[in-house]
Amino acid sequence: MKRKSAFILLSLCLYFLLASCKEKKITIGNSITFDKEESIHYGNDSEQVMDLYIPHKKSTEKRDVFIIIHGGGWRSGDKSQLTFFTLSMMQKFPDHIFANINYRNASPTQYGIPNQTDDIKSVITFLKRKLKNNPRIILMGNSAGGHLSMLYAYKLDSGKNVKAVINIVGPTDLSDPSFKTYQEYSFVEQHLVDPKILTKGISGVHFASPVHWIKNTSVPTLSYYGKTDRVVPLSQNKILDSVLNKNNVFHESYEFNGGHLDWDKSPNNTFLIDKIEAFLKKTDKK
Repeated sequence: MKRKSAFILLSLCLYFLLASCKEKKITIGNSITFDKEESIHYGNDSEQVMDLYIPHKKSTEKRDVFIIIHGGGWRSGDKSQLTFFTLSMMQKFPDHIFANINYRNASPTQYGIPNQTDDIKSVITFLKRKLKNNPRIILMGNSAGGHLSMLYAYKLDSGKNVKAVINIVGPTDLSDPSFKTYQEYSFVEQHLVDPKILTKGISGVHFASPVHWIKNTSVPTLSYYGKTDRVVPLSQNKILDSVLNKNNVFHESYEFNGGHLDWDKSPNNTFLIDKIEAFLKKTDKK
């Protein structure tokens, strides 16, 4: 009986050991495998966590990294919303590293910016230290995540770490009259940007609008907007395209049939991933 109990105990230990090992890897299809680390901390706050996927048994040196940033009106949302899309991207880009991140949410008692852009910087610093090199960063986000990707890349990337931005339904000009119909616009005005970081004569809405920081050295940008989006209107895409054109920044923009949440539904999602692949190949040649 004792031997049987010991055998059962040993079997259970082996089962849980194997289960934990399996959780550290993820296989897509028959040949694509990534090492996975879930909810690892890149900062001291409980919201400063990310899921990290690194191609299995391949050198991490000089590998581009996708930092994926969820939406949620700057005040909610979670990285889990983009897990499936991240896995789809991993299938298309099996040699890239992926960091699907959470960030500190804004609230009536906590401003979104600079916390959220500081969090992007902290993720980049963390990845440099972990990977032991200086990877090229592709910032990719939807809605508020798209906005933060652009704002960081155009204004705050002092280290020139960002190679490109993939902006999915992200607000670009917060002063656009069409965007002021956003039901949470008063929150944006009052709680998105900490007034302490503003210089005289610049409003929070101006500071937080990515288009105001575009210059001729800004990074290549691919954008994706819904034709019937009632949250981030199509005018945001037109404004962004106009400013990028004016500054001769390499960019592409596409529109899909649907509203704010339809970008990752078939066939919009596969169209987007294919366009990202083609876009990044072009940026590599520049």
